[in-house]
Amino acid sequence: MSHQTTIKGKLSFNQSNNVTATIKLWEANNENAIGDYTVTTEANGEFTIIATPESDTSILYITAELTGSEVVLLSVLSPKLQEDISKNGIVVNELTTVASAFTCAQFFNELRLSGNLHGIRIAAKNTPNLVNPVTGTWGDVLTNPFNITQNETLARLNTLAALITAYGTVQIEDSNWKKDFLKYTTSLEGNTPKNTAEAMIGIAQSPWLYPTDIFNLFDKAYPSPKDGFPAKPNSKVPASRRNSPFVPYLSFAPEDFSMILAFGQGGICAPGKLSLDKEGNLWTGLNWMPGAQNGVYQGIGGGLVKLDSTGQLISPPVAGYTGMGVDGAGWGTAVTKEGTCWVSSFNGSIGVYNLEDGTPAFDEIPEYLTEIINKIGGLQGIGVAPNGDIWIVGTSSNRMLYFPNGDFTKGRVVINKNLDDHLSAPFAATIDNANRVWISNTNSKSLVRYSPFEKDRPVERFILAGGGRGVALDSKGNFWVACNTSPDFPPTTTTDNVSIIEGFALGYPHLQQTVGRNHKTGAVFMIPADATPIDTIDKTTHKSNLTAYGDGKLNAPWGVSVDGNDDVWVANFMGRGVSFMAGATPSGRTEAFNTGDLIHTIHSGSIQMLTDVVVDQAGNLWCANNWNLPQTVMEAKPDPAFSTWGGGSGVIVIYGIAKPAQTPLTGPVSGI
Repeated sequence: MSHQTTIKGKLSFNQSNNVTATIKLWEANNENAIGDYTVTTEANGEFTIIATPESDTSILYITAELTGSEVVLLSVLSPKLQEDISKNGIVVNELTTVASAFTCAQFFNELRLSGNLHGIRIAAKNTPNLVNPVTGTWGDVLTNPFNITQNETLARLNTLAALITAYGTVQIEDSNWKKDFLKYTTSLEGNTPKNTAEAMIGIAQSPWLYPTDIFNLFDKAYPSPKDGFPAKPNSKVPASRRNSPFVPYLSFAPEDFSMILAFGQGGICAPGKLSLDKEGNLWTGLNWMPGAQNGVYQGIGGGLVKLDSTGQLISPPVAGYTGMGVDGAGWGTAVTKEGTCWVSSFNGSIGVYNLEDGTPAFDEIPEYLTEIINKIGGLQGIGVAPNGDIWIVGTSSNRMLYFPNGDFTKGRVVINKNLDDHLSAPFAATIDNANRVWISNTNSKSLVRYSPFEKDRPVERFILAGGGRGVALDSKGNFWVACNTSPDFPPTTTTDNVSIIEGFALGYPHLQQTVGRNHKTGAVFMIPADATPIDTIDKTTHKSNLTAYGDGKLNAPWGVSVDGNDDVWVANFMGRGVSFMAGATPSGRTEAFNTGDLIHTIHSGSIQMLTDVVVDQAGNLWCANNWNLPQTVMEAKPDPAFSTWGGGSGVIVIYGIAKPAQTPLTGPVSGI
C-alpha cells in the first residue's frame, strides 16, 4: 500500500526565485499528474505538493511551466536521495532540467516518463551524478577530479542550461532564434519540441545532430565581448566573459553534446571486458593492478571490479575481488543469469564469483580442471549461451573450453581437430539461439562458427580481416564482429601459441608503425544469421564479399555491442572514441540510414584507448579505458614520471544515448 508523499521545493529561473509557474508532480508510467501547485509572486519560488503515488517505489518527477511562456523546467527525483529530499526539499531550475533530460532521455515521450520501470530507476539514480536535485547545483561526480578538468561535460551542461534561460529572457535581434532553437533541438526521431524541457530531451536523444547550430544559438544569445581577453584592469566583471547565467560554458562548438562522466575511485586500471548484471551493476576484470608500473614487460595482475548502476565502487579498492588463482583478466568477464560472474585470466585460471558479495563460488578448483588450466595457457573471451552453457576461448593454445549448463565442475577441452585447425589466437565468443558458437580470431583474417550439435556443418569459416576482437548478436541473430585491421592491412607476426601479453608485445608495434599518425585501420563486419561461408564469397574474385563497415573511419575497433533498436556501438582502441552505426535492418531513428553507416563517433578527454562498450537498461553506454599511454605499456623501462600511466584509468558512461537493452546479456540482444 502506498503512503502519502510531501514534496517541498523551490523554483529558480535565471538565478532568481521571483517567478510564477504551475508545478506538477508526476510518477513514471502514469499519464496524469498526481499533484500540482501554483507558484505566485508572493511565494518567492517556494512550493509544497502533497500526493499519494501508486507505489512507494514509484519514480517521481516535477515539471514547472512558467506563466505565459514555453519555458518548462524539469527534475527527476532520484530514489537514492529519497531521505534527503524528504528532509531538505528540492530545487527545480535549468540545471536540473538538463541533467534529467539526459539521464532519462530514452524514457521520455514529450514530458511523459514511461517504459521499463527498472530502466527508469537506473536512469533516475544517475541524475545526481550530473546535478543534485536537492541543491540544484552540480553533482559530486561531475565536479570530481576525474571529470571537472578532463572533459567538456560541465561546460556542455552549463551551455544548454543557459539556452533555457535565453529562451525565456534574452531579447535577440534574430527573430528566428526561438524557431531555430526548437528546430535544432529536434531529435533524430523527428519529434519537434514544444517547450524547453522537451528541447533538452531532444538534444539528449541525438546529441550529435546539430551541435554547431546549437552553439551558434548560444553565441547569439550571449555574444563574446568585443574587448576580448584578458579583462581590463580594475574591471568588476572579466571582459572576456559572456553574459551567461552559468559558467563555465563552451567557448566553441563541440563535436556533440553527449554527457560523459568517468569513474575510477578506488583504482580501476585497464578494464578489459565489461558485463552488466540484472540490477545494472557493472563488472569488469582488470588487466593490471592500479598503482603498479604496468606494461607488457612488467606489471601486477588486476582483480575483479564491481560498480553499482550509478558508477559507485562496490568491490574493495585497488585489489578488487580476488581468488581462484586469477591474476590479471583480459577479455574474459561474463555475468550469468545464475548469479555468478566468470572471469578468465592471462595465466589460464578461471574465477567464478558470487554476484551478491564477490566471493569465490568455489573454495577449491577441481584437480582435473587444474590440470587442464596448466596445459591450455592464457584465456580470453567468455561466451554465455542462452541455455546456460559457458564457452571460454583458449587464446594461447587455439583451443576451446566448454562448461555444460555453466557447471564449473564439469568443464572440458573441446576435442575437434577441424575446430582447432581453424582457430588462430581466438579472442572472443558469443552463442546464438541455435547453440552455434561464433569465435573471432586474432590471426588468419577469419571468423569461425562452431555448431557442436550439428553433424553436417560443425565448423564453418568466414573470411573477414585480421585482428578479430569483440563479437555481438542482434535480436534477429545477425552477427557483428570488430576487427582491429582492415582487409588489406599487412599481416603481423603470428601470435599463435604465445602468451597473451607476449602477443600484444608482438602485435601492437606493427599496428602502430603501419598505421602511422595520419591513417586509420579496422572495420566492423556483419554476417547474416542464415549465411553460410559460400554466401560470403564472390564467385568471380573468390574473395570475401562481406562489407568492411567503417573502414577508413574507425581506428582499431575492439568492442562491439548492439542496443535495443539493433543498432551498433563500437569501441575504438587507437581512435579513442565510441562510434554509432546503423544496424542490420535500420529502423526508428536510424531508418534513413543504410546498414553499417557510421553515423557519429564520440570523443572526450576522458575517453582513452577503449576495448569495450556495453548498453545498460537505461540506454547508458559504459566504456572500458584499457590503455592510456602506449609508450609506457611497450617500454621495458618507461619514463618514471609516467610509469603508472600505461593502463587506462577507469570506466566511462555516456548518458541516455542508446536504446535500452536487457542485462545480463546471454546470446542475442533483447530490448526492454
